[in-house]
Amino acid sequence: MRQRTLPTFAVLLIAGTLLGGCSTGQIIARGAAPLIDHGVAAMNRETDLELARASMPANIKMIEALLLADPGNTPYRIQAAMGLYGYTMSFVEDGDPARAANLYRRALDHAEMALAATGVAPEVLDKGNAATLEQSLAKLDARAVPALFWTASAWAKWIELQLDDPERLSELPRVEALMRRALALDETYYYGSAHVFFGVYYGSRAPMFGGDFTRAAQHFDRAAEISEHKMLLADVYRAKYLMRQMNDRAAFHAALTRVVNTPDRAKSDPDLNFANTLAKHKAAALLAQEEELF
Repeated sequence: MRQRTLPTFAVLLIAGTLLGGCSTGQIIARGAAPLIDHGVAAMNRETDLELARASMPANIKMIEALLLADPGNTPYRIQAAMGLYGYTMSFVEDGDPARAANLYRRALDHAEMALAATGVAPEVLDKGNAATLEQSLAKLDARAVPALFWTASAWAKWIELQLDDPERLSELPRVEALMRRALALDETYYYGSAHVFFGVYYGSRAPMFGGDFTRAAQHFDRAAEISEHKMLLADVYRAKYLMRQMNDRAAFHAALTRVVNTPDRAKSDPDLNFANTLAKHKAAALLAQEEELF
């Protein structure tokens, strides 16, 4: 029996309907998603910091170029925020805080757009009262965790570099609300990094200013448990913020020395290659500053 086929014009009509009015640029941008994902994975597995420093800006610009063609692409917004945050934290913040603040603001802009796609309207995030924000956050499920996490992370860093601005400090409760919701929805996201956030949040301030060393230690401990002690940046942040605030020089020195001396973990978790190489670099830099820090 002869197999019947649809006429060419019918196939084109169906295809046009399925694409829902997507432009050629949007189709090409969305088709690049696997390549972008592989690029992120390759960067995570990089062990040469200078190669990463040279490569990351081009990767970020590629994602931003795709966003020009497809502005509503939430995964690309998340990846742009991640890329800008990672590049700034790794290579800019320590040497150029003013530029770092601008780049964190740029990361925040991308992350806020991703968060808006989950239903948290920009006006609620920026100007709404606490009750309205909590109501919006309560409606979210685990799919919103990346947008919540990167919005809170970039926002917190932007504030950290402008601590002399009372307006920025007044935004901290909203940052905390976002990260607390991310923690409640999925505490394991990116190796328990929401716990690292709260370890820093409670550990970097004296108790009279809202710090809580016990809670900070509990969050750092939980992050270590989730990552099976593989994410060395958590140990670096514990030393830099909590141990330094507690004025515990011996623990500071011991923790950072362990990071520097930790054997290569590439075979056990290659996706942490870059983060752990960076952690060793930052640990060595902090050890070199130990005399002046204490």
